Amino acid sequence: MAEQLKNVYTKQYLEDLALKIKNEFKEFNEKAFCKAVLDDIWQTLELKQRMRHIALCLDKFLPFSYKEQLDILKTVSKDFSGFEAMFFQDFVEVFGLDDFENSIKALEVFTLDSSSEFAIRQFILKYEDKTMAQMKLWAKSENEHLRRLSCEGCRPRLPWAVSLPRFKQNPIKILEIIEVLKNDSSKYVQKSVANNLNDISKDNPHFVIEFVKNNLGKTKSLDWICRHGSRTLLKKADKEILGLFGYFDSSFIDIINFKCDKEVKMQEDLNFSFDIISSKNIGNIRVEYAIYYKKANSKHNKKLFMIMQNEIKTKHKTFLKKQSFRDMTTRKHYKGEHFISIIINGEEKIKKEFTLS
Repeated sequence: MAEQLKNVYTKQYLEDLALKIKNEFKEFNEKAFCKAVLDDIWQTLELKQRMRHIALCLDKFLPFSYKEQLDILKTVSKDFSGFEAMFFQDFVEVFGLDDFENSIKALEVFTLDSSSEFAIRQFILKYEDKTMAQMKLWAKSENEHLRRLSCEGCRPRLPWAVSLPRFKQNPIKILEIIEVLKNDSSKYVQKSVANNLNDISKDNPHFVIEFVKNNLGKTKSLDWICRHGSRTLLKKADKEILGLFGYFDSSFIDIINFKCDKEVKMQEDLNFSFDIISSKNIGNIRVEYAIYYKKANSKHNKKLFMIMQNEIKTKHKTFLKKQSFRDMTTRKHYKGEHFISIIINGEEKIKKEFTLS
């Protein structure tokens, strides 16, 4: 079983952090700091709770003004990177919300080796105009980490983060950032732009449809952003967005030779295959399959999976696939009646029953 992310904060990690702080503040009590972090409740805390706990202990053991604390932490942070270093940003979120200028400068430093996407949201909520003005400046930065922060930090539905209700209601200010970044050469930034568009599509699909209308077909990277940013609308089989990507009526396409295991055992794979045929070249096509998972209450939950979205220049194509029924942290399986369906260009073509035993 994979190691839990929260366990990245080993005793050695904390001792390294304490040593770096002591290099900047000679009276820092590194042993007491490590003991305070690894207290009686430490083992009960999850990843983000551990970040917060470290941030609280940093404040306790750095007896200075907030600005002086930041001066130490900004220097120390250069030796730490990745998601595990986000306790620096969490420190700003907890203790710096009343000091906009110093906090924004600190988040700018901390994001270069980690990411300030979570902490910046509290500043958007409290100082929307000032923070978004700063985000526009970051969007034009030469540093891709700052450009990415300008977009990722204002996603209305950023996972594991506080939501931004005003931006869920009206994403105009986000779209101003996206306009600056839509032609960015960095894949890191492009992914953020697409993810932000996908967030927007869940509350305001018309904005994303309009974006695709105005930008699809201009460049290869913009095409990718449009498609990836429309993935939720494509899964929902939105007719307008399907049409924009060339996925039109599939009535001329038939499914033949559909085969599927009648029964699959828990922790094993469901095997299935099928052919698609047409009287003419199949052309631009989006092929998905759906599993209707039985839930604990015996109702079914439909989950979509992509097979392909591309042009087929023949009249016939065969597909051979399998779907795992191994339990995951995000999905628990229940024995009994399940269904599988094949979807072409948003239209469910065939649906069959199978049993999970």
